[in-house]
This record gives sequence, C-alpha cells and structure tokens, in this order.
Amino acid sequence: MQEKIHFFHTNDLHSHFEFWLRTQNYIHAQRTLLAEQGEPSFLIDIGDHIDRSNIYTEAMKGKGNVQLLNEAKYDVVTIGNNEGITFAHEDLKALYNDAQFEVIVANLHTLEGKQPTWLRPYTILTTKYGTKIGVVGATAQFEAFYRVLNWQVTEPRIAIIQVVEQLKEQVDIIVCLSHLGKTEDELLAEECPEIDVIFGSHTHHLFETGKLIGDVLLTGCGKFGQYLGHLTIEFDHQTKKIAKQEKVIECALLPSPKEEPAFLQSLVNEAQQKLDKPSFTVPKTYHKEWFHYSQLSHLFAEAIINYTDADCALFNAGIFLEDLQRGYVSAYDLHRILPHPINLCTIELTGTELKEIYMQSMNEEWPQLQFKGLGFRGIVFGKLLTYHFNLNAQRELIINGEIADLQRTYKLVTLDLFTFGYFFPSFKYAKKHYDLPLFLRDILKLYGQNKFK
Repeated sequence: MQEKIHFFHTNDLHSHFEFWLRTQNYIHAQRTLLAEQGEPSFLIDIGDHIDRSNIYTEAMKGKGNVQLLNEAKYDVVTIGNNEGITFAHEDLKALYNDAQFEVIVANLHTLEGKQPTWLRPYTILTTKYGTKIGVVGATAQFEAFYRVLNWQVTEPRIAIIQVVEQLKEQVDIIVCLSHLGKTEDELLAEECPEIDVIFGSHTHHLFETGKLIGDVLLTGCGKFGQYLGHLTIEFDHQTKKIAKQEKVIECALLPSPKEEPAFLQSLVNEAQQKLDKPSFTVPKTYHKEWFHYSQLSHLFAEAIINYTDADCALFNAGIFLEDLQRGYVSAYDLHRILPHPINLCTIELTGTELKEIYMQSMNEEWPQLQFKGLGFRGIVFGKLLTYHFNLNAQRELIINGEIADLQRTYKLVTLDLFTFGYFFPSFKYAKKHYDLPLFLRDILKLYGQNKFK
C-alpha cells in the first residue's frame, strides 16, 4: 500500500497576524479535501509564533497565541527563543496549560519545581492506516538567558539524537521540529541520517522545495507568516521506503476573507482594553530623536542607570518609536514607545576597554542602518548614545566627570542585542549580567512610577 501523508507547517510568525485568517482558511480547506480523499494530514509550528513586540501578544502574555493555535487545530509545536526567554519562569510554565496540541522540546528542563505537564521531548503520531511518525523537537541554546530564568537548555543536537535512538525502532517515519537555524539543521542532518525530515526555523531561511542533505530533507518558510509549507510524504507499507516532496505557498496571494480587517482590529481592541490603564503621569512631553540625544533618551538613561547602579550607559536612539506624551502614561503607551523584546545587560569593562567601545560607537554608518533582528523592532537603528562616559579634548576617557583609571573595572549598562557580537565583538566574552525578565518598557515604567509620584 502507498500512503500519502501531509504536513502543513509554519514558523517564525512573530505574532504577525496579517495573513493568519487567510492562511488558516486555506489549510482548513486543504485538510478537509485531503481527508475526503483518505489522505491524513497534520499541522505543526516550529517556534517563535509568539513575539511580545505585538501588542495583543503582550496583553495576553502569549495565551492569545495559544488560543489561535487551538482554534486552527494545530497538532504539534515546538518553542522558539521568543517563547522561551521573553517570559518570567512562571509565565512560561503556565503558557501552554490550555493547549489542545502537543508541545515538543527535548532540550528544555526547569530548574525550579516539577516539569510543566505540557513539556515533552517527543510524541508519536499515528495515521488512520497505522503508520507511526516520531516527532522530536528542540530549541536554540540561549543558555545564559535560560539560566537566569531558572531553566536549563541543553545542547540541542545531542538531545535530538538521543531521542531518535529511542524512537527509530518504534516508528516508521521520524521528523524533527528544529528551532535551531539553517546551519544547525545541516549539521544535524549529517550527524543523524535516521531523521527523514527536519522542519527548520529560527534563521528565517526559505527553501521553496526543501533542501536535501543526504536523504534528509530540510525545510524553511521564511518569517512573519509570509509563507506556508506543505510537505507530502509517500510511504510504502511493504518496502518501508519513503518519498518526500516540499512546496511553499505565498500567503499574501491567498484569498483575503472579508472578516480579516475586523479580526485584526479586534486583537488591537482587546489589547488596548487590557493595557490602557494609567501607570504614572508626566508633566511634560519627552520628545524622541533618532539621530541626536533627546529628552526621552535622557530620561531613559536615568532609568537604566538607576535600575542597575551602573557607572555609564550605551544604547541606540532608534529604540524609541514615539514620544512620551504629557499626561497619564499606560502600559499601552509604553509598549508603543518601546515594543522591543529587549533586556538590559550590565557588562564589566576596564577603562581601556570602555575607551575602545566609545571610539567604536562613533561609527558613522550605524545611525542610518535599517536593522532588524536581535530583538530590535524599530525602523532605523539611530545614533549610538553614550551616557556618563566620553573623551575630552586630550582624548582621555571621562567617566562621571572624572578622568578614568584605565586599569579599573567599570560597569556599563546596555541592551542585550549588543552582546551577541554583531556590533561590539568584545561584549560577547566580557563578564556580564542580564536583567531578565523585565523589558526596556518595564524598566521605564518602574522609574516613572517612582519619579513622577
């Protein structure tokens, strides 16, 4: 018997719901048709469905995303870094309590109490014809972040291979939900050829017809719900041989349902209703500037230095998307100003290292950079702003108005996006402390509530 099995798959939605209704309508219609033809199908998500830069996700603490996945009848998901490291420990433990699908993450373990009941290393799906499909999942190893949040995340490829060893004698087909990225998927395919398909994500790569590494098929459907993947597996029950075919559907080209605008507006309305409550009141408007210091950047610098007790601060002006308007300020307002899922990081640096960082911050190309990723959700990167440290006319380093001791260690508070090596490679290896789970908007809120009593 030749059996056709279908997998519809999404990844890296990042709470971009613009095409959600049309995509799910298409999937539902296709799955209904396939069922009528006697061909089983499954619906899976490969992580980063959630992104707290979206106001609805922020207001619902991700549980609205879970409800949308329930309504769409997803079968299995794994988590990405946006699910894993942007929530407080208890919020992540409770995130999937109402999930009507399985959550598969082989390399995540709590360091506090019992494992969540929803968290499993693998599952086995069975088709109506008795074919068994082993499904293993894993997420990217952001170890420093998970540890601060009381989670342990282990080496994902090792965890996956260990599960595959358990599964391979029990099932006919093995697939992996990998929120690890393209390079890791390629390495996994070479190290574990027993896997039939690696559903990929995290690096937002697009494989329109998949990519073969040996006999392992890799997939990737970009980001933001722009593409939907449809994998077809043909399984011969007698020979146990498998044939695989992948295609992607461009979601913008799918028919737009008439209720789409109302659906999108309803998410915003629900979020605003939850978050539009006064947090504090400011006596004047604090204006933003993307290419200069501003009233808002001064206030923010005060807030983060006060919160961390750092000696000095460094951040980019592009993080502020709107002004802080005079009058009462709500969580909804703060989210519009600072939507980024970004945390503070305090780094220990010598005076010599700080002087070098100051020189690097003068890079004239960075302010105009159309930068996306690493948590930044702004439009333009903006000027790099330094507070409480600069160089004088003699090119001596000045910290808090005094000539710095170049051998002494100082504390610099900055944004976590600068610690991944893209802008300041030395930050990656310096001693540092991440302030989790509070985001930049949370720090500003705490400071505002104290300053504007």
